[in-house]
Amino acid sequence: MKTLLQIILTGVIVLVLSNILGGVYVTDFFTAIVVAALLALLNIFVKPILLILTLPVTVITFGLFLLVINALIILMADGLIGGFSVDGFWWALLFSVLLSILQSLIFVVAERPRK
Repeated sequence: MKTLLQIILTGVIVLVLSNILGGVYVTDFFTAIVVAALLALLNIFVKPILLILTLPVTVITFGLFLLVINALIILMADGLIGGFSVDGFWWALLFSVLLSILQSLIFVVAERPRK
């Protein structure tokens, strides 16, 4: 149940960011949910492989290369989903940074115990 809630909240964030950022386009809410689910799957299966392959560069850049890996995962999702479009690498980088920040904030608030 927690994972489903996180995917729905991420879908809402994706939809909001697509309305704010000029280089990111999502056709509807269902597509945003699909983007959120695909990003979760790509982060589970593809990101560890990319981390291992780029470990020396990641260590040399003190972890900043992880931002590039996140942008590449966003671009992979762009290629796999028809109703989702990102105009280029820099838009994907900005989108991934904002998505990570907003996910962190919203998930902390959502998981806070009620009194």
